[in-house]
Amino acid sequence: MLDKEGNAWYSNFGEQNIGKLDPKTGKVTEYPLPELKKGWPQGSLGLRADKDGDLWFGMMYQGAIGRFNPKTEKLTTYPLPPEMNKDMAQVNMVRAESAAVDGKVWSQNNGFAAVHRLDPATGHIETIAPFKDSKAGETHNIYEIVPDSQNNVYFTDFAQQHVGRVDAKTQKVTLFEIPTKKSAPRRGMMDAQDRMWFGEYRGNKIAMFDTKTETFTEWQMPMPWAAPYDVTIDKNGEVWTGSMMNDRVTRLDPKSNTFVDYLLPRGTNIRRVFVDNTTTPVTFWVGSNHGASIIKLEPLD
Repeated sequence: MLDKEGNAWYSNFGEQNIGKLDPKTGKVTEYPLPELKKGWPQGSLGLRADKDGDLWFGMMYQGAIGRFNPKTEKLTTYPLPPEMNKDMAQVNMVRAESAAVDGKVWSQNNGFAAVHRLDPATGHIETIAPFKDSKAGETHNIYEIVPDSQNNVYFTDFAQQHVGRVDAKTQKVTLFEIPTKKSAPRRGMMDAQDRMWFGEYRGNKIAMFDTKTETFTEWQMPMPWAAPYDVTIDKNGEVWTGSMMNDRVTRLDPKSNTFVDYLLPRGTNIRRVFVDNTTTPVTFWVGSNHGASIIKLEPLD
């Protein structure tokens, strides 16, 4: 992801650091992260900025939420409480985009299908378990979390075909069933109209959930087995995605239902996608997870 100065920041999936790339010079600076659980797998995920520009990320198997101030280079970690910091704990996604509403930061736990909410002022972390009353043998996987403008949080259940909602005030959990069964909803974002855009990884579709009307819209990917991983929408209302399964970036115009595929010059293991809206045309950025590189795509129109 890019910051307001145009620097590209990335999380490191396999080592204890986050990094910054200056696109103007190519200079890379890495900032070390502490090993909070000695001997456990290293790495971080889900790097995103809040409204003040602080970077938030999940420290995965280290069982903590990370916060980094790019200006002061100060790092703060918020470990899970002992009763939640189990062997299988895996904090992947952290979302602070709407934290200014109530001062709370959302995260999830991929290890045991839970949602956490952090109060940075006190360090207190509370846990919400949406599937605690599930039927025996029923599996769930809270993969992505996406806050709306009121800091209610929506989540994707990768093991099923649901988008869930946790009310920020009451903690009430509501599930919404996606039209495509076993679609494995993965990552996404919330637009300015409180519409949640996400990829249906196994459904091979881009999807949008209108949180106001509580309705879904789906777009079939033009190429079979494209398996969209993450989805983002740009300032023009066009939608971008990519996949870890092929070497293409896809752009969708929802108004005309037309797609453009961009063939990349080499195999690129795409996960998180980001669009820079300060340029004209917009610029697409993504990390190549297995290629140890950052990809910048400039459309010609």
